[in-house]
Amino acid sequence: MTSSRNHQGAHGIGQAEEQLNQQAEAAEAIQGTNETDQAVLAAANRNESELDEIIERQSD
Repeated sequence: MTSSRNHQGAHGIGQAEEQLNQQAEAAEAIQGTNETDQAVLAAANRNESELDEIIERQSD
């Protein structure tokens, strides 16, 4: 039964994330973005992070 509860919790988290993304997109459409918003979006959408670079160096 625990796995069922965990699955339900994960599904709920996914729904909450989707709703927050929709709200953020709606706010952006209404208000536009400012410099801080753009920086946060750019950082969130970066493919590689500093941690990835460290891991790559360690594996060489």
